[in-house]
Amino acid sequence: MEIPYELLGRIFVYLLLFVLLGIVLALLVGFYSFKKKKVVFPNFVLFILYLFYSPAKWICSVFSIRDTLVDEILIEVRNAVMLDDFINAKGPRAVFLPQCMRHASCRARCDPIIGYECKQCGLCDIGAICEAAGEHGFTVYVIPGGSFVKKIMKAHRPTSCIGVACYDELSESMEEISFIPVQGICLLRDGCFNTKVDVAEVIDKMEVCNV
Repeated sequence: MEIPYELLGRIFVYLLLFVLLGIVLALLVGFYSFKKKKVVFPNFVLFILYLFYSPAKWICSVFSIRDTLVDEILIEVRNAVMLDDFINAKGPRAVFLPQCMRHASCRARCDPIIGYECKQCGLCDIGAICEAAGEHGFTVYVIPGGSFVKKIMKAHRPTSCIGVACYDELSESMEEISFIPVQGICLLRDGCFNTKVDVAEVIDKMEVCNV
């Protein structure tokens, strides 16, 4: 039996065009939701952009669009979708901060389960976030890596959380722990050292649960 290479080639091209069209549509809908703060077809956007994450980033690069746009859309759409559940969640609440926010002179001990135990020495913004967290019923975890999130989830079982990280790590982590209501906040200055976050935005996220 002769293999219909030409037909298979056409089917492949049509499927490729269909996928590209879906990605472009998800980017456009997601960008509209991101700019207008009005979420449209959130499940479609999340499904397509997570499924075709790398191709979506490639499309952005082709059109000279910042490479963080895909992550920004994923984060903001998931924030909007989960906001009500986040506000109404009962039980332990957590704030996950990256260890790169620590000051160079930080002497905090790193616990093998919960990460760095902040002493609130005032050298970095983590202390201010910890102080506000105590007032609003949150526990702060300063973690060296994503594996600590899994340990904390297993040991302390928070029912909702706020995550702070750089764009790509945050969008990935929010997908991994989407079984609980989560709100993500991107770092203002990322990297592996001396990073910064908008402390007021983190506190605002905590305050909405006490309104």
